Amino acid sequence: MDPHDYLKALRKRWIVIAILGVLGGGVAYTYAESLPDSFQATSEIFVSSTQGQTTSELVQGSTYTQNLVQSYSQLATTPKVLTPVIAELGLQVTPAQLAKSITAATPLNTVIIQITVTDGTPARAAAIANSVGESLAKTATALSPQNSSDVASISMEIVTPAQAPVNPIAPNRRLIEISGLAVGLAAGVLYAIGRALFDTRLRSPRDIERLTDVPVIGNVERRRRHDPQPNGITMRLAPHSLIAEDYRRVRTNLEFADVDNAIRSIVVTSAMPGEGKTTMSINIALAMAERSLRVLLIDADLRRPSVATYAQIEGAAGLTTVLVGSADLDEVIQHWAPNVDILTSGVIPPNPNQLLGSSAMARLLSTVIGQYDFVIVDTPPLLPASDALTLTHMTDGAVVVSLYNSTTRQKLTDALAALSGVKARTIGVVLNQTKPKARDEYYSSDVTKMDAPEGAAPRQTGAAEVSAPSARPSTTATAAGPAEPAAEETATAASSAETTPSTLSAPVAPPRKPRAPRNPRTVKPAHTSPDGTERQAQNDTERSTPGVSKSVSQNVSQSAELRPVP
Repeated sequence: MDPHDYLKALRKRWIVIAILGVLGGGVAYTYAESLPDSFQATSEIFVSSTQGQTTSELVQGSTYTQNLVQSYSQLATTPKVLTPVIAELGLQVTPAQLAKSITAATPLNTVIIQITVTDGTPARAAAIANSVGESLAKTATALSPQNSSDVASISMEIVTPAQAPVNPIAPNRRLIEISGLAVGLAAGVLYAIGRALFDTRLRSPRDIERLTDVPVIGNVERRRRHDPQPNGITMRLAPHSLIAEDYRRVRTNLEFADVDNAIRSIVVTSAMPGEGKTTMSINIALAMAERSLRVLLIDADLRRPSVATYAQIEGAAGLTTVLVGSADLDEVIQHWAPNVDILTSGVIPPNPNQLLGSSAMARLLSTVIGQYDFVIVDTPPLLPASDALTLTHMTDGAVVVSLYNSTTRQKLTDALAALSGVKARTIGVVLNQTKPKARDEYYSSDVTKMDAPEGAAPRQTGAAEVSAPSARPSTTATAAGPAEPAAEETATAASSAETTPSTLSAPVAPPRKPRAPRNPRTVKPAHTSPDGTERQAQNDTERSTPGVSKSVSQNVSQSAELRPVP
């Protein structure tokens, strides 16, 4: 971690740090207030020799006194000295207990004994200090040698009586409170840094760049909590949203990943399940289709297939059906969106790895890569299964999807190492479901305002847009009747004109001449009910919005005429 990461960790956990700091200061304050005050009083005793007339005798007496003064200071805490003090002051303690609150010291090269007493009451502390001094003087004088005149060789006198202190010496409440606050803040800082060090989940592209040289080709934000965007495929339901722009950015990075040899097929996988690889595959396919590219999405996750569920199409027949020879490729590919076809997984086989690694799978990929401009293969995760390793060699490379705040560094490293171990190309890593950033003023409008005019209902996906038929819809019109897509477009235009006329107020652009399909397929033409209900609805629409419905009808008719007949 660099200093920026430490600052980021502290900024992210600043609430925890503040709470622990306040908690530590509060505990310290409570503890300091619970401590009793302690007062200290000191008395000083001067020790001198009573013998000697000449200078030499006085020097000898002084030396003698200095040798004994250390012993006298130790005598101050003995029961012989303290017992009279307890009796005099009426204390309810034993000599041993009283000795713990008394300190006797002698300054260096002096004959002065300092007696210091610590007690909870100022007056009692001074009284005990003075009483101990008097008792020590009597006891020491009685114990000292006496001359022929029965006079003690030393004398002791209190030169500085103890005074009742005004301020307590303990506890230092301010120091305790500051120390508690500092300890709480330090605990919060250690917690924040510890979480950053031991929590190895990916939270930014910088985390990925530290692990590998594989480039990060995009990060996709998660939907905001109160975002009006409906749940579903973002590129289909909210193509003007900020999240859709993230998918387009991934598309652009794929286009420029290899300028000399354009990438035309990719494998989309992840380290573990649930990281959003299938959703990423579908949205990348829709983003690629915006460039007028014919895109094929293959659900090669034969263990837990989900493309058919997300796309709301039939998935009973698909990839496995073709690989075992039960159907032709053209029969199971389904048209789902403009320029987007889907090959679902089909029935889940008992041996998915063998099917995906077979020569039939290699031939199938070679065929579809030649027929389509871009092929996306959704595969199982890398760590639970090895299917993606095999398919990566059959395509131009792999795109690994990592989930924000979920995928760990170790799992991503293991996944990339698995690809590198089989000499497979990794095009890039996409960080999915990242934390939404602050909206730019340029994109301040919400999705509803961007997708529908003011006053109109939010854009909804009709049955013809969400639910695809079990077989791929025909791209041609037969001589028996009008093509089914044309009928659906006419009915949809009529319904929209009746409910929200303002949505079609802009002129409808003439349809682009479609590219002739390489594998044309046909289905049964649409049937009109005998009572002419569909025609009646169209007539009503023309009467209500003549200019719009006429333009739509002409465009639909022209589109049907331009469709080639096999």
